[in-house]
Amino acid sequence: RAMRRETPALGWAVAAVLMLQTLAMANHSPRTLHSQAGVFADLSTEEMKAVRSFLWSRKDLRLEPSRGSTIAKNTVFLIEMLLPRKQQVLKFLDHGQRRPAREARAVIFFGAQDHPNITEFAVGPLPWPHYLRPLPSRPGHQVSWNSRPISSAEYVLLSHTLQEATRPLHRFFLDTTGFSFQDCHTRCLTFTDVAPRGLASGQRRTWFILERFVEGFFLHPTGLELLLDHSSMNAQDWAVEQVWYNGKFYRSPEELARKYDAGEVDVVVLEDPLPEGKGAEGTEEPPLFSSYKPRGHFPSPMTVKGPHLVQPQGPRYRLEGNTVLYGGWSFAFRLRSSTGLQVLNVHFGGERIAYEVSIQEAVALYGGHTPAGMQTKYIDVGWGLGTVTHELAPGIDCPETATFLDALHYYDADDPVHYPRALCVFEMPTGVPIRRHFNSDFNGGFNFYAGLQGQVLVLRTTSTVYNYDYIWDFIFYPNGVMEAKMHATGYVHATFYTPEGLRHGTRLHTHLIGNMHTHLVHYRVDLDVAGTKNSFQTLGMKLENITNPWSPEHRLVQPTLEQRGYSRERQAAFRFGQTLPKYLLFTSPMENRWGHQRSYRLQIHSMAEQVLPPGWQEERAVTWARYPLAVTKYRESELCSSSIYNQNDPWDPPVVFEEFLRNNENIEEEDLVAWVTVGFLHIPHSEDIPNTATPGNSVGFLLRPFNFFPEDPSMASRDTVIVWPRDKGPNYVQRWIPEEGGDCWKPTPFSYNGTYMPV
Repeated sequence: RAMRRETPALGWAVAAVLMLQTLAMANHSPRTLHSQAGVFADLSTEEMKAVRSFLWSRKDLRLEPSRGSTIAKNTVFLIEMLLPRKQQVLKFLDHGQRRPAREARAVIFFGAQDHPNITEFAVGPLPWPHYLRPLPSRPGHQVSWNSRPISSAEYVLLSHTLQEATRPLHRFFLDTTGFSFQDCHTRCLTFTDVAPRGLASGQRRTWFILERFVEGFFLHPTGLELLLDHSSMNAQDWAVEQVWYNGKFYRSPEELARKYDAGEVDVVVLEDPLPEGKGAEGTEEPPLFSSYKPRGHFPSPMTVKGPHLVQPQGPRYRLEGNTVLYGGWSFAFRLRSSTGLQVLNVHFGGERIAYEVSIQEAVALYGGHTPAGMQTKYIDVGWGLGTVTHELAPGIDCPETATFLDALHYYDADDPVHYPRALCVFEMPTGVPIRRHFNSDFNGGFNFYAGLQGQVLVLRTTSTVYNYDYIWDFIFYPNGVMEAKMHATGYVHATFYTPEGLRHGTRLHTHLIGNMHTHLVHYRVDLDVAGTKNSFQTLGMKLENITNPWSPEHRLVQPTLEQRGYSRERQAAFRFGQTLPKYLLFTSPMENRWGHQRSYRLQIHSMAEQVLPPGWQEERAVTWARYPLAVTKYRESELCSSSIYNQNDPWDPPVVFEEFLRNNENIEEEDLVAWVTVGFLHIPHSEDIPNTATPGNSVGFLLRPFNFFPEDPSMASRDTVIVWPRDKGPNYVQRWIPEEGGDCWKPTPFSYNGTYMPV
């Protein structure tokens, strides 16, 4: 739908009305709104409401509330901050030029017309918008109507359709599961829908897994799966196309019901997960296997609380609006509703290291024997990856000493939704020193001992995408190292047990298969190493076989440096299956005092492999997953590697990462972006019950200075301790931060002997 631009006269008239509605705007502190980092800040409540009011004032949009019993209407699906162009921001940040106009991105579903479509707009300037302009999609591509994410209104209609379509199976459900859709009270059925939704572009045909609604219902499939076509704008036309039960297909629920009544169905009667009399007479039945309730015993019981962090003198970081300052670090952050956490304008020691490091996408690609199991290829931005940032628990999700921050999302709603404690910031000891050395005198004593405490700052949020929980960390070390890390936990995506299913997973319970899958996560890393004119090169090792110069009759094999430069994007796009060089360097033409190019190293920690063959059907939506690393020249048209639409139209997605590489641009002394893919294969095992645990299920990467500084910049840290031996009396302990306790905490006095003697 092409929208005309607002005329200036009408625009200012609308702005005058909206100004009265938004004069009280104060969600960001005055310092934030007037500070430089405010240019990166997420929208406030008042800004979101101002955008919504402006859009609703446009009568030509014919907007209606998102809630309701139809999808044939025009609704605002998403409102989020639209990041200004990088060059405008840098001129503002670095040269004091005009602050870029603050704008919002608004996604509108136009369902109330003959040819429904999705249109995205830029709305601004905030806080008093008076214009909107269409945002362009990929050249030559129009976002398809069926690619839109499932809205709450559509889910209501889907639930009603499933309940009505399965009425003939009411007795079947009660007999085989003890649960039903009708008059079920505490014994209700629910469903999990999988995606992609069909087999070709333009389809909206979804497989549903029916489950019993108990604690951890993801692990309680009933053995019944249904394929529902819901592509029509009229929900009355939606219909079940196929039914799968316990390894066999049926044309409809009615056919399954008839064959069940005739005794022609291989029935599996499930054990009751909620036995009668539970909890009677003070006793309690063993908890469900899918429950978090403790069971079993350790040989050495732990019945008291474990250790926890304290900050006797308060936090050592400062939080100013959306800016964090910690030691040598300063950075801005935002929680983008569409994709998730971003850190921006990252500085160390007063120099910019990166303009943006951000989550782009998370996918989980499955195999299975059931139709839903084999169809599942989750592309999580299409499920609201950035919005499912639910509350973090102090002492569990983050230390109790953390600073917790709320988030606002305008996503599939008619008002901004407040998510309390969606992010946390904290400092923590790593338990491993940043540096340490014991300098032995080789005679039972020492010349000195020195160490630097391992302390880091963590910015954390989570995304609970239905069954899976992703923990997202950005970690900042005192030596100029930054780490991005993802921990995977939550419930496994599981299907009903069949013997054939063991080819695609592991039996986890009587009627349960944990389906094998691969997790892949994509990051965008816009490094600015001593400026925006950077190059990419790799360092490696090769062996040379030479005559020994001090013993010519002998040969010597030794390592030598092997350096390679990359001039074009295609050269720096490393495919899975290739050997990825160990040292991946983003270099500046500037040199350090020793004559080496000032650089930052990208170090990837991952066990990912390519899952889908290039060009295979849905693979077009995740072409970034071909590359553990691809380096491109910065382009304003290449800010995201995925979209909220790629999940539901992976065959013709609006964002195709492979196209970023087709122009094969020069990458020597240019503004460069690294696109990093990390992940792991997950073959479920019995210890994934009830949940996948975080140990061993984390991946990420580090950004490490490489000849960027003249020495380790953590030398500026006052957490260093040096111990000097004395001939008489206790050793001399040299500190730069005194030991101080508090009313409720007394530090253990520090001591260090340093001797080693025969006994």
